[in-house]
Amino acid sequence: MAKLIFRYGVMSSGKSTALLQVVHNYVEKGFKCLLLKPSLDTKGGHKVVSRIGIERPVDHSILKDTDIYALIEKEKPYAVVVDEVQFLQPNQIEQLYKITKILNIPVLAYGLRSDFQMKGFPGSTRLLEIADEVEELRTICDCGKKATQNMRLLNGVPVFEGEQNIIDDKTDISYKSVCGECYLKFKGEL
Repeated sequence: MAKLIFRYGVMSSGKSTALLQVVHNYVEKGFKCLLLKPSLDTKGGHKVVSRIGIERPVDHSILKDTDIYALIEKEKPYAVVVDEVQFLQPNQIEQLYKITKILNIPVLAYGLRSDFQMKGFPGSTRLLEIADEVEELRTICDCGKKATQNMRLLNGVPVFEGEQNIIDDKTDISYKSVCGECYLKFKGEL
């Protein structure tokens, strides 16, 4: 039986690079692999873009009301790969699960576990609850420890309040991966 696999990591942990390698492997072997990303993710336009410079057009941009199950049932790919899965709705995560169990199509979902305030995204939270496998992609903080948090920067200054979903293709917003200790230091709590 096919599995729903959630591969998560902080910003710059190599999620998009790993995802693009998976899609390349399927396609190179002649298997139809659909690449999806939420329309909320405007970075890269209609492409998945890795920070190391590789990219690939997406097959479908997913809106909040897109019925992913119906889309996949119609197209019948060999596998489904989703980037920035944290932006999907919980019911869409359940559709991904049903794709694996009813249609027997593997789904590999890549994204963030939590936001810059250390709060879970609804899509990621649902994935943590129902995914068949959960894997962490890792990177390190500037201090050398394992990075576990995403810190939002506004004009280079850490901020800890604001709306959850702001894409880092804005000129004044960026994100930095940090360990828990550095996160609390920047927040003034350590």
